[in-house]
Amino acid sequence: MNTPAQRPVRSWLITPAGAPDRFATARASRADVALVDLEDSVAPAHKAAARKTAQRFFLPDPDAGRHPVLGVRLNTPVTADGVRDLAALADYSARPHLILVPKTETARDIEMVAGVLDTGGHTPQIYALIETPRGIAALPKILRADRLDGLLFGAADYAALVGCGLAWEALLYARSAVANSAGARGIPAIDSPYFDLHDLDGLQRETERAKNLGFLGKGAVHPAHLPVINSMFTPSPDDITAARAVITAGQQTPSAITTVGSQMVGPPFLAAARALTARANAARTPAPDQHSAPEGRTA
Repeated sequence: MNTPAQRPVRSWLITPAGAPDRFATARASRADVALVDLEDSVAPAHKAAARKTAQRFFLPDPDAGRHPVLGVRLNTPVTADGVRDLAALADYSARPHLILVPKTETARDIEMVAGVLDTGGHTPQIYALIETPRGIAALPKILRADRLDGLLFGAADYAALVGCGLAWEALLYARSAVANSAGARGIPAIDSPYFDLHDLDGLQRETERAKNLGFLGKGAVHPAHLPVINSMFTPSPDDITAARAVITAGQQTPSAITTVGSQMVGPPFLAAARALTARANAARTPAPDQHSAPEGRTA
């Protein structure tokens, strides 16, 4: 299992598979994860063509510098289009390192994807997109999937199915359920995109709330959102200094409880400080080779 600190997952940019003219921009972006989308952004009549076009997204680029982890959002694997997606991906010469499984409602959805795509030389990360009321209700069962690497909350589909608004308060229960479930499993929780392209202040407020709820990253509907998201989920120098002070105090005290300034420090605070410094170190680590086995997997 990958842990949240092993690689940054702060920002996720989704690009339609039917828009290959945007592929280079997505790959060169400052996103931590760039996904090519075979699902919502592709009309049913164009899905077969999109599967072929999407292969270009994963081809090696020897001239590229830093690049995101490259992945794909499938169609739901229990649908005919999802089955066709998996068959196509299994034949790609360059494979995605991350698979996002939409409308996940059972552990079977995750294991089905792993069963098709896992090979002796490549086992992609698999994230469940939780975006239905049934998915929220089934989170304890979904967490049983051995190959589950993370959760991503999908606000738009969830709100449409429930009949609620997209405001923070309306989605707080669902977000809390996703964040809590990810924490219970020790995997990253990624928040839904913010859908107003130009309201960067609103994006910053929502991203801060998601961070405080326990999310480690957020989707982006436009590259302009990436700097706000990356900044919010990157520990500041003051945060790192404070965390290191807690770690030092914890190492020096003979008891489980000590103080840093006026703050009481115990095991939970020490664990949080270590997690923060690990995330800061991960954010400074270059992206892995997209054509080697992912961290946490064996080739």
